[in-house]
Amino acid sequence: MSAISGFRIGLGMDSHRIAVGGPLILGGLKLDVDMHFVGHSDADVLLHAITDAVLSGAGLPDIGQLFPNTSAENQGRDSAEMLSIAMQSVRDHGWEINNLDCVVQMERPKLSPLKEEMKSRISSILGIQPDQISLKGKTGEGVGEVGRGELCEATCVVLLLKTMPQGA
Repeated sequence: MSAISGFRIGLGMDSHRIAVGGPLILGGLKLDVDMHFVGHSDADVLLHAITDAVLSGAGLPDIGQLFPNTSAENQGRDSAEMLSIAMQSVRDHGWEINNLDCVVQMERPKLSPLKEEMKSRISSILGIQPDQISLKGKTGEGVGEVGRGELCEATCVVLLLKTMPQGA
């Protein structure tokens, strides 16, 4: 019996501290706000979670293994580029995205006015349709690091479908 089925689920999570001074890069968009995420790359917490989810579902090394924060070439690197490279590897291994379900937890900015533009940008990076992406924004309700506006967390679940046999 083969251990490979026609579908797999991947989970990705990421978090970054929030500091004063913009711009903020989130969901592949550059937002003109007075805050930014702290990280080695551009620190796009949502794209990082998506990257880990698609890699996880395909059974591939995670974002930290592919793009280590100890590497000078990843300093300030565009997370959209990292996601695109990861997605190509996922496709090379015979997998395609059925759908993504993403949650971003942060106090501000509010995601509701940005959701459709973010979904459009993410779908463009991944080569899928915007309606294959669910994106939700949640606040911390004043509790913990998220609630105090010190941290942003993102989680993504992906359903991958097998498009070609293993080793083809």
